[in-house]
Amino acid sequence: MSIAERWDAIETRVAAACERSGRDRRDVTVIAVSKVHPVAAIEAAYGAGARLFGENYVQEWLGKAEHDSLMGLRELRWAFIGRLQRNKVRHLLGRVDCIETVDSERLAREISRRAAERGGGFAQSVLLQVNVAGEEGKGGFDPETLQNAIPGLFALPGLAIDGLMHIPPARPTAEESRRDHRDLAALRDRLRATTGQSLIELSMGMSGDFEVAIEEGATRVRVGTALFGARPV
Repeated sequence: MSIAERWDAIETRVAAACERSGRDRRDVTVIAVSKVHPVAAIEAAYGAGARLFGENYVQEWLGKAEHDSLMGLRELRWAFIGRLQRNKVRHLLGRVDCIETVDSERLAREISRRAAERGGGFAQSVLLQVNVAGEEGKGGFDPETLQNAIPGLFALPGLAIDGLMHIPPARPTAEESRRDHRDLAALRDRLRATTGQSLIELSMGMSGDFEVAIEEGATRVRVGTALFGARPV
């Protein structure tokens, strides 16, 4: 299948998942996870209808973001979806739509500090990464820690906290990931109640389980393999 054919198939599946769960298709954004895929693949996905692309590595993203052919695609937007080192924050601010992987207070403070340096009321859109299942070695806030920290995070200038994201444990089937997505949605609802903030975005679900994630409230799904095929070796 071509990238265009895969995009059409993904769109059909997203629309069906929205219909099953009584949701508006316009409330779900597909992030085309283009990490390690070439510029030509991004061009093909853009031509098929993708507009928001997810990258994991700052240096790789810089090469793509500054590529002449991609700079000419006026509606192309970027989301940073990889683990972010604090010393690389400066490269992203104001150049990506969203940093989805704010996994600690230290990183949040660094983004806030760098954003404040820009002045003019600039605020970087971010999502807070949550380690819902408590996996060792995986980034993200522990849910209880986040509940205690979030008032202070919302007080940081230059930081627009738009919601939560997670990367759940690998499960044998998509259905078995449902409880992970449901847990993140429930945490978001609790944080909404305690902070009064909208936290509108829930970035959850990938190629293997995005339909279940949509049924549980995902507003963003990160789709790589299902769109671009296996990653280049």
